[in-house]
Amino acid sequence: MRHHATTGEPARVLIVEDEPNILELLTASLELSGFATRGAPEARAALLAADAFTPDIAVVDVTLPGRSGLELVGDLRGVVPELPVLFLTARDTVQDRLAGFRAGADDYVTKPFSLEEVVFRLRAILRRSGRAGQAGEGTARSEPLRYADLELDEDAHQVRRAGRPVRLSPTEFALLRYLLLNAGRVVSKSQILDRVWSGQADDTRIVETYVSYLRRKVDAAGPPLIQTVRGVGYSLRLAEEERR
Repeated sequence: MRHHATTGEPARVLIVEDEPNILELLTASLELSGFATRGAPEARAALLAADAFTPDIAVVDVTLPGRSGLELVGDLRGVVPELPVLFLTARDTVQDRLAGFRAGADDYVTKPFSLEEVVFRLRAILRRSGRAGQAGEGTARSEPLRYADLELDEDAHQVRRAGRPVRLSPTEFALLRYLLLNAGRVVSKSQILDRVWSGQADDTRIVETYVSYLRRKVDAAGPPLIQTVRGVGYSLRLAEEERR
């Protein structure tokens, strides 16, 4: 099967979501991120769209009218073999996640979600499945994020400080990416919870814990970059004395 994302065309995303507002929001956001999209509100329409649109990946709500998203995955892969699937769901128990992965999910995002996270996970799935190509990022490889001597390469999933590799867990990587995207700005613990944990956690102590993990790894090899702004949050920037 020819993959659009490996032929210079934008990666095609089929969005199966019965809530009109969410479907509209996802469609607009993914198209702004460089994807081509097709929406469907339920299973039958999704199968017709898959046949006509030949998507590279599907975003599927688990709870659909008539036929659930879990049941739909097999039918979609009957139309588009080996189609990668990202599930959206309001359910967040371990059992729900296991059911999603048993049904064939490549990844899982819980509602409410951040649009940035959906884009990030779609690109990651497309890379893993060998369908990266444009993947909503243009024909060229995306530029690494940099600040001072710190570099994060999202395509290679690598971090370097002063040229030396820094090994991070997926959550640490996502946290550092968010801080780098906002380098020089102060972001609150609540903002970090929303963007990195996508509303799946509500205790800001988890942010404090992961910031401490990052500091041990990222700031061990040079001047501290992760600054605490008391009463506000955190900022990735050099201390005043280091900038002089």
